[in-house]
Amino acid sequence: MYDDYLALIFDMDGTLVDSGQLHEFSWTATLNKFGIPIDGPLMRTLAGVPTRDTLEILIKKFDCQVTASIDEMNEFKQLCVRDNLHRFVQPTALIDVVKKYHGKKLMAIGTGANTPEALLVLKQCGLNAFIQVVVGADQVENPKPAPDTFLRCAELMGVSASQCVVFEDSQLGLQAAAQAGMVGIDVLLIHGIHNDYF
Repeated sequence: MYDDYLALIFDMDGTLVDSGQLHEFSWTATLNKFGIPIDGPLMRTLAGVPTRDTLEILIKKFDCQVTASIDEMNEFKQLCVRDNLHRFVQPTALIDVVKKYHGKKLMAIGTGANTPEALLVLKQCGLNAFIQVVVGADQVENPKPAPDTFLRCAELMGVSASQCVVFEDSQLGLQAAAQAGMVGIDVLLIHGIHNDYF
C-alpha cells in the first residue's frame, strides 16, 4: 500500500503509540493542580498541540489567574508522563506497518511532544529500534499545524517531501502534512485506530 514512498513519517501519540489514557491522566493531574478547568471536547481538538501551547490556550480561554509559570506547569506534566509511561503506553496496530517496512524504508516520528519524552515513549513500547529519526516540537520553530515538523523529518532522512507519507490521527497533523506537500493518512479512516483521549 505504501510501496511508492521512500519514507514513512508517523505522528506518535494516538497514531503509532496508544497513549491517550496516559495523556488524559497527566493532563487531568496537571490542570487540577494548577486550577485550570478541564474541557474534554476542547482537549480533543488540541490533540497534537505542544504542551506549552495548550496551556497558554487554556489559560487564555478560561481567563485563569495562575501563579505558576508555563515552564513549571510543563515540567509537572512531563513528570506525570514519565512516571506513568509503564502503566499506559503500547504500540497501536500500525506496528504491523512498521515491521513490514523495517529495513526497506526510512522511518521517522514527527510529534508535538518534546524529543526526550518521545524517545522515552518509543523505548517503553520497543519501537526505538525501528525509527531512524525523531523530531519533537522542541526541534522546530513552528510546531503543528505548521509543516515544519514533517519537513524537518524529511530533511534529516535526506528525502524530498513528495517521497514521504505521513500517518496522523489529528486534523491539525493532517493539515501540517498537506502544507508540507506530503500525502497524509488518517489512521482512523484507513487503519481503524481510535485515540481514546478525553
